[in-house]
Amino acid sequence: MAGTFYFQVVSPEGAVLDADVQFVALPATEGELGILPRHTPLIASLKSGVIRYTVDDEVKKMAISGGFAEVEHNHVTVLAETAELADSIDMMRAEAAKTRAEKRLKDRVSNVDVARAEASLRRAISRLQARK
Repeated sequence: MAGTFYFQVVSPEGAVLDADVQFVALPATEGELGILPRHTPLIASLKSGVIRYTVDDEVKKMAISGGFAEVEHNHVTVLAETAELADSIDMMRAEAAKTRAEKRLKDRVSNVDVARAEASLRRAISRLQARK
């Protein structure tokens, strides 16, 4: 193994992941951010998307809906608004949420909160992509 570092993901519900990993790809607001062992320290803003991480040469995924990442001393911490491991995502529920959000945006009824519907759509798409 080329080396590992500690990767932790925390959401308001609690710890989602604590693992020694070989690589992490984060959906940063400025584009995808790849982290390898001994990465230089940084703080990055994250958008809704999929985190990919490698454990024992196996790529795994999780969906997040934004947050922040801190890299320092061979340790990566993600503070996510929401975070869900790919294996725990209910595909039918994610598809239904995507359909509901798309309908709200299409219909544009006056009482629809567009920003909230767009955030729901991004979150549903991220969840579906994490399961692929």
